[in-house]
Amino acid sequence: MADNTKSWDGYSTKKKLDVPEGLWCRCPGCEEMIFNRALEENFQVCPECNYHFRISAWKRIEILCDEQSFEEMLGDYSPLDPLKFSDLKTYKSRLKEQQKKTGQADAVVVGKGYVKGRPLILVVLDPEFMMGSMGSVVGEKITVSAETAQEAELPLVIVSSSGGARMQEGVLSLSQMAKASAAIARLNESGGLYISILADPTTGGVAASFALLGDVIIAEPGALIGFAGARTIWHTIKVELPEGFQKAEFLLEHGFIDMITPRSELRSEIARLIDYCGK
Repeated sequence: MADNTKSWDGYSTKKKLDVPEGLWCRCPGCEEMIFNRALEENFQVCPECNYHFRISAWKRIEILCDEQSFEEMLGDYSPLDPLKFSDLKTYKSRLKEQQKKTGQADAVVVGKGYVKGRPLILVVLDPEFMMGSMGSVVGEKITVSAETAQEAELPLVIVSSSGGARMQEGVLSLSQMAKASAAIARLNESGGLYISILADPTTGGVAASFALLGDVIIAEPGALIGFAGARTIWHTIKVELPEGFQKAEFLLEHGFIDMITPRSELRSEIARLIDYCGK
């Protein structure tokens, strides 16, 4: 190794070595610096404090599904701009930016896959596309996925990570709550199995509809789950709420969810539940 120490008037100085960017990141949970490769090998979970990083839909599919077993459905569904919505920029331009950034048409990926050899219909919301918000395309894909699961007699697994309904589509976005929930209800009436997995965050219209309708509801550790934010609730009802009342651990303690499962164990938990329920 080359000696980078230089002498100047009797003082030793060291030349600063350039460290390539992208090798390390800071954990939002414990603020420790983590080697990105170590994070990748640990399913994007901090090895120091167990903080679960948000991950893309395709990364989630890679973690959950058997290798090369996932077959995407409805990949050609693309959002429109029926309201010609504009705030700081037009909705159309926002969509183009997000599509370029993520390589996806919208905030959800659906398809058929296998988890430890068990076939299922898998739906994954992507927090990297407009915070996984639900517009008409997301609602339609979830509805079709539930109907496909019902027809094929396969379990339905939905992984939610979303800021809620997409404001740029107005009431068309809100109507997806009823549409998706109705499809889930038909699946339930037919005896189908629906496993809902809640990742950070699961909020707004997504939490208020299909995300909390699972036969079994699993949350990742530390996930934020709820309808309205703490500040909105305070301004509405003027009640001081317990610290951490929208975290997965609080919801489990109060019976709103069934279990908390670390990301590394989700594959095994899904397979176990499918076997247990006979689907």
